[in-house]
Amino acid sequence: MKRRSIAAASVAALGLATLAPGVAQAAPEPAQAATAKAAPGAKPKGPNPFLAELPPGAQPDYLGWAKYLKTQAAAKTAARLKSQGTSLAAKAAAAVVVDEDEPDGTSGSNETPADAQRVRNFGTGAKQNAAIRILGQLDNEAVTPVTRAANPEDDGSIPLAGPSGVGPASGAATIAAQIGDGPHGRAAGGTGDFDFYRVDAAAGQTITADTLTDPDGPLDTMVAIYAADGTRVAFNDDQSLETFDSFATYRVTTAGAYYVAVEGWPSQPQDPFDSGSGLAPGTEGAYSVTISAAVADTDFYAIQLKPGDVLGASVKGSATYLTVYDTDPKEVHGSSQDATSIYPPQSPLPGGGNAATDHVATKAGWHYVGVTSGSGAYDITVEAYRPPLEGAKPTQTLFLDFDGGRVNTGIFGGTGNVTLSPFSAFVAKWGIPRAQEDELIDGIVAEVTENLKQDMIDSGLNKRFKLRILNSKDHADPWGQENVSRIVVGGTIAESGVPTIGIAQSIDPGNFGTEETALVLQDVLSEPGGEDTPASLNTYLTPASDRIAFVAQAEGNVIAHEAGHFFGNWHTDNASPDVNLQDAGGANFDALFGVGPDGIGGTADDTDVDFGLDRFSPAEGFIGTEDTLGRIAFGLTS
Repeated sequence: MKRRSIAAASVAALGLATLAPGVAQAAPEPAQAATAKAAPGAKPKGPNPFLAELPPGAQPDYLGWAKYLKTQAAAKTAARLKSQGTSLAAKAAAAVVVDEDEPDGTSGSNETPADAQRVRNFGTGAKQNAAIRILGQLDNEAVTPVTRAANPEDDGSIPLAGPSGVGPASGAATIAAQIGDGPHGRAAGGTGDFDFYRVDAAAGQTITADTLTDPDGPLDTMVAIYAADGTRVAFNDDQSLETFDSFATYRVTTAGAYYVAVEGWPSQPQDPFDSGSGLAPGTEGAYSVTISAAVADTDFYAIQLKPGDVLGASVKGSATYLTVYDTDPKEVHGSSQDATSIYPPQSPLPGGGNAATDHVATKAGWHYVGVTSGSGAYDITVEAYRPPLEGAKPTQTLFLDFDGGRVNTGIFGGTGNVTLSPFSAFVAKWGIPRAQEDELIDGIVAEVTENLKQDMIDSGLNKRFKLRILNSKDHADPWGQENVSRIVVGGTIAESGVPTIGIAQSIDPGNFGTEETALVLQDVLSEPGGEDTPASLNTYLTPASDRIAFVAQAEGNVIAHEAGHFFGNWHTDNASPDVNLQDAGGANFDALFGVGPDGIGGTADDTDVDFGLDRFSPAEGFIGTEDTLGRIAFGLTS
């Protein structure tokens, strides 16, 4: 195992690829001063960022968490099956096997949703098979790399990029070079050395960049692929649990010049057109990179789903990227990782493979499971379930607990059973008299109801949608009863031992775990306002503010965000043009709170933030468009 001494946050996921022509995944912007990388497979410090609404300045080790979740996935899957009296092998043996129609050694017959191989016996209806195994093979265009010499420095930007020798007809090249020998390396007192290589590719080809370093050497590579306009279309830091070497891939949709950048963790260019735009030197040392442009095999399978079907899939074998497309078809959950250990124990969705994906169908019709990024045989487990509350009585209850008290924060990585301050301890910090606390709580409950209940009903997605929302001001505490999940609104980071604003117990597509807990802590939300405290509600309060209206709106949005997790949603991208209640923390809190264009909360131009369509948070490694409204609508059904 290589030791890493440079302090920085890893903000990339395990692999970023795309099956969709025209759909590219940009890596998140670098955060280059925080904690060191966790050892491969070890649990990183701090709260799980997939579940937490983190405060500004938090720099979580996303890569470390993705690796940790993957290491836990197989064990969790095995434990769940054992509790059900079965095993992974027995479950696989019971599944109906579907063989790929495309002959081994060929490609081109099931490359897109339009020509997907149809699986007609799959589904949750009577006489259908809700569990299948798809056995197939990826047969990529064979290319033999040519060895080339390193390019002269400075080659640290798109304008200065050296040739890779790879073009539409020239296949692949292997180049041995050095990070740190350029004019911006550590020895030169620079801001970080990068090596850029030009690749000319045709539409339909896939560009790959695969680095190799001495396992005991100092260099920890990262690889990015840029379009000619500077858009980063692919990024990877650490291709597997076992190595710090990197592998990036991008399927080309528009022929032209692309640029592969090799970087030393954690240093990345802030401007790909400026070789001196790094923030500081990263790891340095020798490496080789194999760059190719060739036709990569992609396989799609069409399955029919009904509204409310909860789909899960996991792939083993050669393939490392698995995705689902909806009826449009658009990509709704592309994955090169297995984060299924984040599901609650009650979830039956499959995991334990190279990659896992999930989806809650909102429309009836053909949906598509796609696989790529590998060479050779693969084995995909595909399963579908109906929401567990369908026909259940009582239906789901969400209890908003404003009373504080004893809570086990160990389930969130906290210190165990602790006492959290009640919500009443924070009301005055927003300049709201204690006498108006009940009015404020009524406003919060109304906002949560609008976000989690009324919007679902108004959408028309599920006419049997049903959710009961209770609160500690008006109702007896039902926690511990059947199908009751709760959100504790109160407490502080110091009391809980969890450095976050909010955090949920799980992400649960389909809402299989109906008795879960989330926290919405109040210290960051109620600290004094200012430019340096964008997550404080006080930052947006002025004499012109309707304080009760704004605090109720903002608190209601954060509470709905945490409920959204244990009702099935992953984080969405807080940098996208679409503001979503599931947007990740760390930035743009004014948007999540609903602050309008005037920058003041509690005024007439405040915005109504809702669940809906948005792209996944790029820091968490998923690709596609998430329907955060639809995922909840069918997990809460009567």
